[in-house]
This record gives sequence, C-alpha cells and structure tokens, in this order.
Amino acid sequence: MSDVLKAEKITFAEGVFMIVGTNIGAGILSVSYAARKAGYLPLLFWLVVVGIITTITMLYVAEATLRTRQHEQLSGLARRYVGGFGSWLMFASVTVNALGALIAYMSGSGDLMHALFGIDRRLGSVLFFIPAALILVLGLKALGRSEKVITSLMIAMLAVLIGATLVFPTTDFSHLLDGNWLYMVPVFNLVVFIYCAQYIVPEMARGLSHAPKKLPRAIITGMFVTFALIALVPLSVISLNGLDHISQVATISWGTALGSWAFFMANSFALCAMLTSYWGIGGSFLSNIADRFSLPIDSKMNVRLGVVALVVIPPFILAYSGLVGFVDALYFVGVFSGVVLSIVPYLIVRGARRTGNKTPEWHCPAWMTHPLIYLTIFLLYSSSAVYAVLAKMSLLPSGW
Repeated sequence: MSDVLKAEKITFAEGVFMIVGTNIGAGILSVSYAARKAGYLPLLFWLVVVGIITTITMLYVAEATLRTRQHEQLSGLARRYVGGFGSWLMFASVTVNALGALIAYMSGSGDLMHALFGIDRRLGSVLFFIPAALILVLGLKALGRSEKVITSLMIAMLAVLIGATLVFPTTDFSHLLDGNWLYMVPVFNLVVFIYCAQYIVPEMARGLSHAPKKLPRAIITGMFVTFALIALVPLSVISLNGLDHISQVATISWGTALGSWAFFMANSFALCAMLTSYWGIGGSFLSNIADRFSLPIDSKMNVRLGVVALVVIPPFILAYSGLVGFVDALYFVGVFSGVVLSIVPYLIVRGARRTGNKTPEWHCPAWMTHPLIYLTIFLLYSSSAVYAVLAKMSLLPSGW
C-alpha cells in the first residue's frame, strides 16, 4: 500500500495540545446540560471511568502505529490488521463522528456569534468557517501550532472564569450533590463523545515520528489535562446555576450569571473550544479520507482542496437543514462511535503484534491488553448503546 500521508514534525507540547484541543469542543459546552437530570457526581464518575478506558484504547492505536512503517490512519490500520469489513466499519465511525461533531460546531458557533455580537446565526457560522477550513488546508504542522496557541489561551480564560466562580457570592457547592443516579447511563454516551481524540492518535504518530517514544507520554498527558478541564467546567457551571438553570450551550448560562465581562469571556472560550476541536476532528477526517481512498493530499494541492471541501461544506449545510439538534447530534454519535472504538482498536493492536512491519519503540504493558480489560470495555459500551436505543423508544428513562 502506498504511503500517501507524509511526516510533518510537531513537538511534544503540540501533540498534547492536539489532544486537549480536540477533546475540549462541543462536548464541554453541553455536558453540564446533559447532566442536568443525573447531576454532577454521576458525571464525575463517568469522566474518570471513560477517561481511563479511552486512554487505554488510544494506547492500543499508538502501539499499532509504532509497529507500522507507513503513516496510516485508523481506517488504514484497520484495513491492514483487521480486514476490509473492519476498515469500512472504522471509516464509518470516523465519518459519523466527524459529521456529528462538525455539524454541532457549525450550529453552536452561529448561536455563540449571535449571543456575543447580535449577528445573524448563519453569518456567524460563516465567520467561524473561514479560520476552521483554512488550517485544514495548511496541514498538520499548522494544525499543531494553532492548537497549541488557541488551547493555551482557552486554559487561561478557564482559569479566570473558574476562579471567579469559586469566590462569587451565589455559588453554592451543595448543587453538586443534586441529581438522580437513575439517569447516569445517558451521560455516559456524551462523555464518550467528549473524549473523542482517539481519532487523532495516528496524526500525532505522524507528527512525532521523529520522536516516537514521546507518543504514549503525550497521549497520557493530554488525557489527564482534558479530564481536569472537563471536570472543572461543569463543577463551576452547576455550582453557580444549579441543575435547573442550564442552557444547552452552558457557557451562556455561566457568563450570564457572573456578569457581562464573564459572558464575553465564557463565550469567547466556547468559540475557541469549537475551533480547536473542529481542527482536530476535521483534520483526522481529512486524513482518513485520503488514507482510505489513496488520495495524495500532501503532494497535490488541488486534491487537498477538494477533500477539504468534502469535509467542511456538508456539515455547514446540515447544520441549518433543521434536521439535527445540538445535543442529539452528540448523543447518537457517542453511541455509535463508542461501540466501534470499543471493538476495533484492540483487534488492530493484536493484528499489529502478529504482522506489523516495524519493531516498536514502545508497547502497551501486558495488563492493558488482557482479554478481561477488553471484555469490560466492550460490555460497557455495548450496554450503553442498547440503553440509548431503548431510551429513545421510551422503554427506559431518557437522559434528555
């Protein structure tokens, strides 16, 4: 198989920020709303459990990339080590995840631009669309640098907002004990989506091919930072507003409660979060299309422009088609992608250990690939998918 994707050097910090920037997107804005019935403690429980599980599946993919001489994406790795069906299943997961996420970012960015500046929502989405698409055109190196700059800015804004929340007179931490554990399973599905950076591990591996031992460290560091940020945001929003006064894009509620300065900062953060996640997921989708169909996006600009258009234009159209709700899009994406990502990465790393064409600089510890770990991951995600379908049919309590 030809190696259509070329190595582009990124730093360890840029790799970490690629994970954080990709994870901190639409999910961090809607997770407080999704937890409004379950409450904060069930949410925190799932953030820990899913964070650990997702890191394990990401390390499966990391080892597989280190056993493969070519720079292949998830669908390419699945084709090599699992077979044609596994490859198409993984490509479908990447596609559905990307479309659901990019639709949510297009819709959410329009809402936020309207809230901040009073402009038309469609115009707001167009203004968001320009830098979002431009970085995808420029490539992996530009993506890594942009993620680093914007994510650093986001962390600074979060530090200010969380600090203001902690000392605000009406903040009531007893709100964190409210809720009902009966609704904890639907929260799981959105948390699966929040930790969505599995898709960019092959991109990180491509960027860190000059320093492969840094890849697992960058993954673990990025996921730990992600957990800290995602735990602190709903903690602040829920303790400030209570479970009954949270909007779908929760930073709007957060900013409104703290005052006009915080309203502007919180929603500026939200725009940055959507942008960095758009870059991560959109960039991964772009590379997966190129890998799956052997398109030379790194050597022919006209091909790259065509694939970028295929990635960015349909979500914009679908966002304003009236067919997709902001949170519903994330919910079902999490269900489908979670099941695929609970199955295929383990099969990929097993195949890579048998037939990989390169000696790895790092491999997963033995306990991590034990069948019991895999079985636990599979049962958790599969049970959640069944719950999601039954809840939508009103046969079980809905989380929304």
